[in-house]
Amino acid sequence: MSKTLKLLEAVKEGMIEKKAQNIVVIDFSNTINAITDYFIICEANTAIQVNAIKDSVEEFTIKQVHQKPKHIEGTENSEWIILDYFDVVVHIFQNRSREYYKLEELWADAGISRVETVS
Repeated sequence: MSKTLKLLEAVKEGMIEKKAQNIVVIDFSNTINAITDYFIICEANTAIQVNAIKDSVEEFTIKQVHQKPKHIEGTENSEWIILDYFDVVVHIFQNRSREYYKLEELWADAGISRVETVS
């Protein structure tokens, strides 16, 4: 398994650990001139849960693949936090912000898959 796919798996596990909802992976790996290989998107009910997911993702990626995000945005209000790992960009939304921005619709031409979670 490539380092990028291991990173993607660690992100998923970090999200699932904190009960992230509606996890989606957008695959840009075969898209010409893409800014990254993958987006992974999830949502949460509150700012507290958004921050908990962010912290969990960071913990899992450091522990499993020894990688920290290169850049983090959105922690001021926790409506939409982005963790940029270059090859994988993590988007953690509050429910209403995800509905407003609709990233999946913007990138509908890329391969999109849902991550199954156990409630």
